[in-house]
Amino acid sequence: MAKKSAVNNNKRRMKLAKQFAGRRLRLKAIAADESLPMEERFEARIKLAALPRNSAPSRVRNRCEVTGRPRAYYRKLRMSRIALRELGNKGVIPGLVKSSW
Repeated sequence: MAKKSAVNNNKRRMKLAKQFAGRRLRLKAIAADESLPMEERFEARIKLAALPRNSAPSRVRNRCEVTGRPRAYYRKLRMSRIALRELGNKGVIPGLVKSSW
């Protein structure tokens, strides 16, 4: 099990990223628009930099829903390989069978 503080920090980042997504998108569009004057684009960059760092989606870490483990994460199932194996062996995940040959 991951540290609760790490999991909570990540949840806070997810919430901030969702909250500021529209504003970040608009400011990035203004900053990238070549037809606008340089001052306006620069101002948009400054406003973008003034937003909280944790509101950037790249700062959100994919973590296992079951254990909070940050590594070996399957996006489709939203869990780590270890949790997947444990739940699969218990027969909780339909269609997943332990292979043997």
